[in-house]
Formats: sequence, structure tokens, C-alpha cells
Amino acid sequence: MDIEALVAIDVHTHAEVGADGHTSLSPELLAASEKYFKAAGHRQPTVPEMAAYYRERRMAAVVFTVDAEHVTGHPRIPNEEVAASCAEHADVLIPFASIDPHRGRAGVREARVLVREYGVRGFKFHPSLQGFAPDDRLAYPLYEAIEELGVPALFHTGQTGIGAGLPGGGGIRLRYSNPMLVDDVAVDFPALRIILAHPSFPWQDEALAVATHKPHVYIDLSGWSPKYFPAPLIRYANTLLQDKVLFGSDYPVLTPDRWLADFDKLDIKPEVKPKILKTNAARLLGLIGKENPA
Repeated sequence: MDIEALVAIDVHTHAEVGADGHTSLSPELLAASEKYFKAAGHRQPTVPEMAAYYRERRMAAVVFTVDAEHVTGHPRIPNEEVAASCAEHADVLIPFASIDPHRGRAGVREARVLVREYGVRGFKFHPSLQGFAPDDRLAYPLYEAIEELGVPALFHTGQTGIGAGLPGGGGIRLRYSNPMLVDDVAVDFPALRIILAHPSFPWQDEALAVATHKPHVYIDLSGWSPKYFPAPLIRYANTLLQDKVLFGSDYPVLTPDRWLADFDKLDIKPEVKPKILKTNAARLLGLIGKENPA
């Protein structure tokens, strides 16, 4: 991957459909998410199509699916498939994996294989969708393995469009995605690099507190158009957290084109913009130099 040639690294994109047409979520949950993001009828691109999309824009993208089979009963897109497809497009795609913590020891073994044999560079958790609190000891053996493997863990935080509007929210519990629950993870696994995904409505201040207090906790800005970012998030991104904030879109429900167009309208310092768009992610993912000390 030619980091110098890239204009940005998008740390948050979803593989929503597998090579065989199997979707990452049930039709009901996908439809609710599309309605929430006003993206009804959007086409789920394959991983190779995602590669072409990002290559055309001279961007790289972190790609993952979500494993929530324990709660939803819907089988995941295989992590191995996502990783292998990303490997075929390694000039622009960076594979993450998703393992439901309810998989127990089998999930721990899978994590080790995915990193060592498939080149996976990190792991995505969605506590609300996967039905677990991040500080639940159920997940600790998996965190221990991820910390030992030296790759980041990305946690969905805040409200989610998945299940929005369905009876009972599709059974999804928002409280599991409070970033303060990830603070315990940062304490108990001090070498684990953690990304808090999204502006964490309604817990934005909590996310900022955790990221400023814990050296290896970052924030990605995916899932929202930047024009809706709360003022404290913009202020911290411009100052105290300028080395720990990351560009993410949530593609395909929110495109990097729209995100970047709105980001350009924010009052972000010229010297900070390239950090958010590329440099911070490149260091965190080990693509250049070393991770910045906090």
C-alpha cells in the first residue's frame, strides 16, 4: 500500500454482502438501517466493488462484517472470505474481522488464526447488536488474544440505526454501547489499542473523557455527516485529541464523498486535517512509523 499516494484512510466500512449473495444482517435489520440513514434502496457492494470505489478516489478503507449470530440467528459473512478478498486488493483495502464474544474459546482460536494466517489487522465489536456489555468478562479472553496479537479493537458506540423503528428496536439494547463500558476494557487491557466508533450520541462527553484519559483509546468519526458533529467533538478533534481522531464514513450507508464534502466546511485547523484524514490511522494500523504516544 502506497501511503504517500493516498488522500485518506477510511477506518469504518462494512462488507454487507458476501460472494454468494448472503447479507451481513437479516433483511429486516438491513431495511431498518437503510431507513434510518435515508439510504433506502442502496446497493450492497461486494468487496471487489468496494476496492474499485476506493481506488478511484485514491483512498484506503478498513473493511469488516459483524458477527451477531448468537443474538440474531443470522449467520455472518465469513471473516476468511472478507480477509481473502481484501488481500486481493491490498493496495486499498485493510481487513478487520468480527467475532461474537459468545463464541468463547472457539472465537479466541479463530482470532489467532485470522491474524496469523489471513493478515487481519483488527477486530470490530458491536455490543448492542451482539448482545453483550463490553466490560462483561465473557469477552475478556478474546480481548486478551487481540491485545497479544497487537491489533486494534473497534467498538460501536452510541445509538445505532440497526433495528431503529422496529418493535422493541429489533431487540437491540442501546445501553451496551455506552463508551464508559469500554473504559473498563482500557483499564484491564492497557496495551490494547481501542477505537470508539462514531460520535457517541447520547454519550459524546463520555467518549471524549475516555479518549483523553486512556492513552490507547481513539475515536472514529463515522456514521454521521460532519455537519451534525457536536461542538465539543470538533473542539477536541482540533486540540487535545488531534492525534487520536480518525476519518471513517460507514460506507455504504454513508459515502466518503458526502462525509468529506461536509468535513471541508468545518473549522478544522489546516495542520490537523491530514492527521484526521490519514496520518493518525496510518500510525495506528502500523502502516507508517509508530503509534503516537498520548
